[in-house]
Amino acid sequence: MAQYNHIELDSNSIEGQRDLGPPDTGNETPGDTNSDAEKSAPVVNWPANNAPDGGRDAWLCVLGTWCTSICAFGWLNSVGVFQQYYEAGPLRQYSSSTIAWIPSLQIFFMMAMGPIVGKVFDKYGPRYLLSGGLFLHVFGLMMASISHKYYQIMLSQGVCSAIGVAAIFQPGYNCINGWFNRKRGLAFGIVSTGSSLGGIIFPIMLNRLIRSVGYGWAMRTCAFMILLLLIIAVLTIRCRLPPHPHPITRSEMAQPFQEPEFRFLMAGMFFLTFGIYVPIDYLSVEAYAHGMDPSLAQYLVSILNAGSLFGRLFSGYLSDRIGKYNTFVTACATTGILILAFWIPGHGNAATIVFGALFGFTSGAYVSLIAALVVQISPLKEIGFRTGIVFFIGAAPGLVTNPIAGAIIDKTGSWAGLKVFAGVLCLVGTAFIFCTRIACTGWKLLAVF
Repeated sequence: MAQYNHIELDSNSIEGQRDLGPPDTGNETPGDTNSDAEKSAPVVNWPANNAPDGGRDAWLCVLGTWCTSICAFGWLNSVGVFQQYYEAGPLRQYSSSTIAWIPSLQIFFMMAMGPIVGKVFDKYGPRYLLSGGLFLHVFGLMMASISHKYYQIMLSQGVCSAIGVAAIFQPGYNCINGWFNRKRGLAFGIVSTGSSLGGIIFPIMLNRLIRSVGYGWAMRTCAFMILLLLIIAVLTIRCRLPPHPHPITRSEMAQPFQEPEFRFLMAGMFFLTFGIYVPIDYLSVEAYAHGMDPSLAQYLVSILNAGSLFGRLFSGYLSDRIGKYNTFVTACATTGILILAFWIPGHGNAATIVFGALFGFTSGAYVSLIAALVVQISPLKEIGFRTGIVFFIGAAPGLVTNPIAGAIIDKTGSWAGLKVFAGVLCLVGTAFIFCTRIACTGWKLLAVF
């Protein structure tokens, strides 16, 4: 038990030790070194660890971030609906891999904008990002509602709306880091249920509204809903720690790449992003291709996200008890195994539905704990920038993974290659995240980290 507490204490104080150094006592002389202060200073009492872990402003921040989660990842979790609709409807003359560039661009811009959004957040706080993101996201969807050609949908939904998503989803997560410490995993778990809820609501809304009032008003209705939620976010998300505007130095930019544990984390996110978005985009398309009734196939994305809702909440709760990295590694390894051992041999409606629910549950940790993983090994004052780097690393695979998966289908005519591609890369990414844990704790497998 002592071993558990020791490792947990070290991991929670990493950002405090790197961030601020030993506190001044006011008695040092110019010639003094910090060695005595470092020896006597308690490792857990830095301001980075003095988060209130609750209170009105903290939970209002969770509410606002939950709203942005619905509008950001919740909207992106609906990409399977658009892939299926575009293939059967206005873009049916294009191949599956060509259409897949539209949702892939959304993922790319959301992640590629990470470092820029992070530095703007570190310098100015969340307000400008949330307001600008609100406008771009809603405007992009409104323009998509009147688009009929490939390039129009690409620019409005794949670029404009996606840049808005990039601006809204990261600030709230970064603010939560300042409000919560011991309950940080639970807070992230609650927030991330918003993306699952959005992934349940939006596909059902879109499928029903497209049939009843057409694609244009379906998109506009979703845009108005997103507008309301983001207004709530703008009014409720606040930072506990004030912005610290200062020009980023070359050494600050290079520092994360010099830390072995951070390099492993970046590599893990790179490969995980390759694998984890393939089932989200292609589950309903594959089911429809194998004979599932369209009226049932259209609900697979919602079923997947319903499982993810419980998975994200549970993984956040569990991570506060057994450690963020322990929870994340276990969940993502299970996700890769499910793809290879269940999705590949599974046939029939029942197997597809069960796989969707289980995949959603196990993959929930991917979204709910990414920011928590970064916080655990980073100084708090650089959270915006470092979280942005991690998401930026996922931008390239987010851009090409669905087109590659579509090309595998177009080339081979078989779905097995697509599933192997997704499952293997999930496991490779998980292995790198496990290396991050080993770099921080050593081979202490029972350590809470």
